[in-house]
Amino acid sequence: PATANGLQWATRPLAVPMRIATLVTAALLALPVTALAKPEPAMTPLFSFEAKADEPRWVAVNDGVMGGRSRGGPVVEEGVLTFSGVLSLENNGGFSSVRTVGRDFDFSDATAVVLRVRGDGRSYQLRLATDARFRGITVSYGGEFGTEAGQWTEVRVPLADLRPSAHGFALQGPPLDAARVRELGLLIGDKREGPFQLEVDWIAVE
Repeated sequence: PATANGLQWATRPLAVPMRIATLVTAALLALPVTALAKPEPAMTPLFSFEAKADEPRWVAVNDGVMGGRSRGGPVVEEGVLTFSGVLSLENNGGFSSVRTVGRDFDFSDATAVVLRVRGDGRSYQLRLATDARFRGITVSYGGEFGTEAGQWTEVRVPLADLRPSAHGFALQGPPLDAARVRELGLLIGDKREGPFQLEVDWIAVE
């Protein structure tokens, strides 16, 4: 009958959207958990190199303290820290570093240090120091990161990967006391002579 056909045609357009909605819902439920992207952990800025009152000074510590002849140091200009110099292996040397002075850090809630850097293709180290001593020598906790020549990249150094050492000798401990960090530094000691340069745009923790 015409009335019945009319009802059939009136209800058919409603059936299509209902089927689509059912299929979409089923597809969403079938998605694996890994397909739902998680936001990146929030980062807390440490240094922006903009001459703020709470930004610490940076000083150089090179292998000259042990008789070496490497040269290097920090320059902060236009919001960028530039760590550059020349590495030498003479007199059993081979490292150059810069570190903060005048500010303590509490990293007890952090899992990693993140840096935005532009390097020269060489490997560098992030260094943290606390009050820990080994035979009267400051213990440093270091983790290596690579750079891409001429390219800005973000590098992440997990605190759990930092390893203790004193004057270049690896130690078994003590563990890092992240709540009592006295120095944050950068070091190059890749046993390659020649010029180096690392630019740092900012440093943060996550």
